[in-house]
Amino acid sequence: MKTTIHNLLSEIRPEFDFSQSSNFVAEGLLDSFDIVQLVTALDEAYNISIDGVDILPENFSNVESIKATLIKNGATT
Repeated sequence: MKTTIHNLLSEIRPEFDFSQSSNFVAEGLLDSFDIVQLVTALDEAYNISIDGVDILPENFSNVESIKATLIKNGATT
């Protein structure tokens, strides 16, 4: 799951090294438009639908928070 998340992040913002960041949003690696793109990509990759109430910056601040959001919304590891 972590590899898939990293791959999708790299597709959306290839200019950044997400492995060196502890908070993608606070450090400016992802903005709100990027999060929308990421949600769409994650929905497709895991055949789920991330609930709108879960689309918050803190749920996309690092790989662990993204993974937790995916699992909460029905993705399997």
